[in-house]
Amino acid sequence: MNLSSLSFLRNRTPNNRHQFAVIGLGRFGRAVCETLHKAGYEVLGTDVDEKRVSEILNSELAAHAVELDSTDPFALKEAGIFEFDTVIVAIGNYLQESIITTLNVKEAGVPNVIAKASSDVHAKLLRRVGADRVVLPEHEAGCVLARSLTKPGILDRFDLDPEHSVVEITAPESFHNKTIAELKLRGQYGLNVLAIGQSQKFDINPSPERRLQKGDMLVVIGNTADIDRLPL
Repeated sequence: MNLSSLSFLRNRTPNNRHQFAVIGLGRFGRAVCETLHKAGYEVLGTDVDEKRVSEILNSELAAHAVELDSTDPFALKEAGIFEFDTVIVAIGNYLQESIITTLNVKEAGVPNVIAKASSDVHAKLLRRVGADRVVLPEHEAGCVLARSLTKPGILDRFDLDPEHSVVEITAPESFHNKTIAELKLRGQYGLNVLAIGQSQKFDINPSPERRLQKGDMLVVIGNTADIDRLPL
C-alpha cells in the first residue's frame, strides 16, 4: 500500500515532474499505469505485446505507450526508460525476462526500480540483481483481505517496516464524544494520532482535547501489534 492511498493524502497535488515507466502491461502493470495516470503523473507503459500497448493507448491509461523487448538494453535506452525516476518491472510471470529487465534498468542507473515477483525465490533473485523494492501482489492482497476480515474498522494501512504502521481507521462507538487524551491512545496503546477528520477535511496534528464524533476517521501511527489491539 502507498501512503497516497490514505484519504487525507489522496487529493494532494502530485509532483508532476516525477515520471514513471511501467514495463509489462498485464493486469498488474495496467492497474499501475491507470492509477498513476489518473493521479496526474506522467506515465510511459511498455510491453513486448503490441495488442497490450494498443489497449493502453486506446483506453487512455497512460500518457505514452510503446512496444519493445525490455531484455534489450538498446531498446530501453532508445525509448528513454533510463531517464525515468522510477521504473516498475511488472513482468512477474516470466522469470528470466523479469530478472534481465531489472538488471538492465539498474545497471543503467535508474534510481528507483520496483519489480513484481511471482514467488519468494523470484523475489530473492530480483533483490540480488538490484531491485530497490520487490512486491508479491497476491501475497499482499491476501494479507489485506485477512486484515479487512478481522479488523473491518481499519480502512487503510501502510506498513513502515515489519513492526510499525500508519493506519486510517473509523472511530468505533466507544470513542464517541471522548477526547484523544481521555482515550489514552498514547499511554495505553503507544499510538500517536496524526490526523482526524470526515470526508475530505482533516485536522492535522490534532489537540489532545479534540473530541471525537461518530464517523470520524483517524490516521494513527505506531506499533502494528498495538494497532491491532484497538477495539475496532
